[in-house]
Order: sequence, then C-alpha cells, then structure tokens
Amino acid sequence: RQKKGQFEGSNGHGFHDSFQDLDFEGGSNIYGSAPLADLFPSVTVVFADIAGFTAWSSAREPGQVFVLLETIYGTFDKIAYRHNVFKVETVGDCYVAAVGLPEPVDKHAVVACKFARDCLKKMKEVTLQLEVALGPDTGDLDLRTGIHR
Repeated sequence: RQKKGQFEGSNGHGFHDSFQDLDFEGGSNIYGSAPLADLFPSVTVVFADIAGFTAWSSAREPGQVFVLLETIYGTFDKIAYRHNVFKVETVGDCYVAAVGLPEPVDKHAVVACKFARDCLKKMKEVTLQLEVALGPDTGDLDLRTGIHR
C-alpha cells in the first residue's frame, strides 16, 4: 500500500531519499530503480525563499518566528491549492513546490510562474499586516523565487 508522500513507482522510501543513495553515473540509485526525477519528465519546481529571514529571526523570539512562518506558509498553501500546485516541503524559510506531479499538467511551467507571482504579491501584503505584532522591520522581508523546469 502506498504511503502518504510516496508516489507510485518510487522505491518505497518516500520522496525525500538521501542524495547519498543516488548513483548519478550509473543512472540508478542503490535500490536499483531509476532516479525519481525520471518518473516525472514534465515537472516544474518552484523555490520560494524569504530574503532577510536569517537577520530578522535572530532578533526575534521563537514564537514570533513561528507566527511569521506559519502565516506565510499557510497563505502559500492556499495559493498552491487554488493553482493545483503540489507542496513538496518547507525547509527553514524555503517553500518548495512542484507542478506536474503526482498528476501531469500540460502547461506546468506557466502554472508554476503564476503560482510564484501570486506568492510574491501575497508576501508583501502578509508581512505588512504582521508588522504590528512582529515589529516594524517585518515589512522589509521579501521573497525570492526560483523556478526550475
């Protein structure tokens, strides 16, 4: 039975296999299967990183950092849902999403760009709203996005 977060055809160890398990020269991983990326040839990945987060968070209480990340990522999750974008994970202040998996999407790169655009717009709105609770420099935080097809 397939577990949540795993895709059909995966090696059973989930989406987040260690890069140490991959054999880049031989074209397969230690489990003898093709690299996960080969299973999804038409995918666009979006990376969204909060610019200024490290300096901002070093001057905050953990609860304030949590409020910021929970609010921003909750907003991105709603945008992802509207665009049918798959949230892969969050790593610290980086939100990683993909279009074209687990189900193929014809114009995956276009959808990814629209998703990134909407996240950029909402980021400024959310950080300005949070300034009252989290401090005036919260509105100075920005979002950098990267798209890989």
